Formats: sequence, structure tokens, C-alpha cells
Amino acid sequence: MYDFGFIGVGHMGATLANAVIEARGAEHCAVCDADDGRAKLYAAAKGCDVLSAREIAENCRYILLGVKPQNMAELTADIGPVLKGRDGYALVTMAAGITIGTLCAMLGFEAPVLRIMPNTPAAVGAGCMLYAAGDRLQAADRDAILAALRPTGELVETPEALIDAGCAISGCGPAFVYKFILAFAKAGQAVGLDAETALKLARQTVLGAAKLAVESGEDPQILCDQVCSPGGSTIEGVRSLEAGALEAEVQKAVRASFDRTVALGRGK
Repeated sequence: MYDFGFIGVGHMGATLANAVIEARGAEHCAVCDADDGRAKLYAAAKGCDVLSAREIAENCRYILLGVKPQNMAELTADIGPVLKGRDGYALVTMAAGITIGTLCAMLGFEAPVLRIMPNTPAAVGAGCMLYAAGDRLQAADRDAILAALRPTGELVETPEALIDAGCAISGCGPAFVYKFILAFAKAGQAVGLDAETALKLARQTVLGAAKLAVESGEDPQILCDQVCSPGGSTIEGVRSLEAGALEAEVQKAVRASFDRTVALGRGK
């Protein structure tokens, strides 16, 4: 028996596997992937074993389903018959839009499930992972899984009904931040900075501002006001952002991502 099995070691699956291997050791983990070559390369680099999806379902205590929502039905059809005859296991799903109830319906029976929604900064230990436990999941199993995932960053318990809404912020949000960094850097170039310097300043400023917001616990508006002096440079830029309807545009982006997540959960 292995402690953890990972079905899918794409970008996010590999990120979570890295964290678990760090916490529990490679000898306690097994992986597989639809791309067998990718699974073998990952296993060779990390020192863990490669199994099939059905073998992981049969031999691992905690089984992380790292497949796209569109592929979940095919996966559950494959591993469902194996899991139905087992006890002493738990599933961890991170498929956008697929609820615990929907996953169990795909399996054809009620299974112990932890639903998580990680984000890409987990790769550097600065992630924000939402999680919700199903009724069948034992508290000890939930705690063991979360302890192994803790190296990825912040873990935030979220009512499952709000997971999709939270994902539109934490899961999709990094892409929005990267677009802001790019726009910030291009604006720096427009006022005379070279590309390398502008990007360096944009990256570090976003990092520093976020770190201060987290560690101070202050309301972001108060932090904004602390940078702005009446009649100064910053307030002019802030007024320009407000005139350009920044808040409304961000709301539109989050709504679009949320709506797409819901659609994915409906198989669209």
C-alpha cells in the first residue's frame, strides 16, 4: 500500500505531488498519467513508482484525481469498480465545477471525498487552496491529506457551495495578476524604462504590496491611502484607474471565470 497516489501529473498534479513527496517521502507515493512518458519522467526525477490508474485505485490510501473536468467521467468509469470493493481510502478531486455529489454520481456510489481547488503559486509554497470535505470523509483522513498539502501554502476551508466562487478569485486570479504585471511593465516602458527594468520593478512591487497586505492585515484601502498624498503623484494615478472603471472590469473578469466554471461542472 502507498499513502498517496496521483492520477495525473500535469502542472498542478505535479505541483501537489511535489508537496506530498516533500512531506511524506517518495517511497510512499505512486503516480500515473494519460501520457505514460510524462509519468515515467516524473517518477524517475522524484524516485516514486509508476502504476496504472486502476492500480492506484487499488493500492493507495489517498487518491488525487488530477484530470480535467471533461475527462472525469472516463476516469471514474475506469476506477469506480475497483473502489466500490474497497474501504480505507479517500479521493481528492480538484476538477473545476464538479461537486462531491456529482463525482459520487459518476462513480455510482457514495465515496469519501475531499474537494480542493489549488492555484499555481502552490509551486513556490505561496498558494491559496480552497477545500471542502464530503460527509463520508473521516476527520483523520481529512487532516492527514491537508497536512501533506500544507507545504503548498494557505489552506482555506470553504463551504462547497462557494468553492466555484472562491475559485474565480484564487484559482483564476493569478492569471489576472500576471496580466496586470505585464500591463504595469509596458506602462513603465512607455515612460522611458527599458523592458528588463520595467518588468523587474513591476514584479517586485506586486510581490511587496501583496506581502504587506497579508502580513499587516490592514484593509487594502487603508494601505492605498497610506501611499497617496493629497496633490501628489500616486493619487493622480489612482484617480485614473478609478476613471477607467478598474473595479468594474475586474468584476467582469471574475464573473466570466465563475460562469465558465459552473458550465464545466454541467459538462458544457
